[in-house]
Amino acid sequence: MKKIILSQLLFPLALNLAAQVTSENLFYLVNTPESFESFSRHLNQISIVGPQSFQISKSGVITGSLDQRVLDLAKEHKIKVMPLIVNKGFTADLLHTLLSNSTARKRSVKTMISIAKKYKLDGWQFDLEGLNMNDRNHYTSYFKETAAALHQEGLQLSAAVVHSVENDPGPTAYHRFLYEHWRAGYDYKEIAAAGDFISIMAYDQHTRRTPPGPVAGADWVERVVQYLIHEGVAPEKISLGIPDYSLHWYADYNKEKGGFYNGQQIGYHEVAFLLEKYKAPLLWDEKAKCHYTIWDNDGVYEYMYIEDGASLKPKLDLLKKYNLRGISVWVLGREDPGFWTVLKKQTTATK
Repeated sequence: MKKIILSQLLFPLALNLAAQVTSENLFYLVNTPESFESFSRHLNQISIVGPQSFQISKSGVITGSLDQRVLDLAKEHKIKVMPLIVNKGFTADLLHTLLSNSTARKRSVKTMISIAKKYKLDGWQFDLEGLNMNDRNHYTSYFKETAAALHQEGLQLSAAVVHSVENDPGPTAYHRFLYEHWRAGYDYKEIAAAGDFISIMAYDQHTRRTPPGPVAGADWVERVVQYLIHEGVAPEKISLGIPDYSLHWYADYNKEKGGFYNGQQIGYHEVAFLLEKYKAPLLWDEKAKCHYTIWDNDGVYEYMYIEDGASLKPKLDLLKKYNLRGISVWVLGREDPGFWTVLKKQTTATK
């Protein structure tokens, strides 16, 4: 590990690249001023915008709306609009009820087509999470039914799917929990073949539920990509999910738990604030290819693993190495300003 100074993090990175890689850049958008401002400032680097704007009920009822400003800017700059469909709170029971009810599934597909025509959308993306392994076949069937119906209307369908690195529960109870309730429900090969692409969420390697560690270490992200290809997913169907948020772990307290260690996702503006506030040493994790820091807050250590332009570059290198389709970035408004510099130098958005 080596120590570097803060100015190296904030200063745009110089990249010596022989050639640019053409990719499809999907960026997720949420309903905040920061997210909209980032979208409006970087239109020339975005191929697809995915607003997180619609929720689906257990009865297949889809509710939500879109910001007309986003639609107008997307049309003007030839950016595809593919909103997310989310099961609220990523609730497993809601998802199970929906998936096992053929009437609810048909109702939702009909509504998707109707809303797409209303807003002149290019398609949809499923962001249905908390998927239990026992609902695997139901999810695959639902996705295939929806893809076929949307394709008939000239619409696209993709899926944001939770990462996996092997078809095995793993060594601990935590790994087993992820396998049974988050990972094993997705048939990556069948979903990718039926739809237009999948956005593999190659992030949350570490979370508030784990000890401190990288959000998406480059070595671990490559394992995710390798596993998908090993499972038979065509590289041109893989959009690599990339985080632009960082994680801060700190000592916390509430009446239910008492004292406990917590982790919080934070944007880059807060990263810079905390580094300055605590005069924290900025370190480099060579294995994960990302910055991190540790500081002493009145005798209690706090940790922060950082996603920025420096950690983006090795992930973008994987696009060329494995001939991937592009990237899916969560989420507009939290990124390091240097993120866009690196992206511009290494990728050219396909419009």
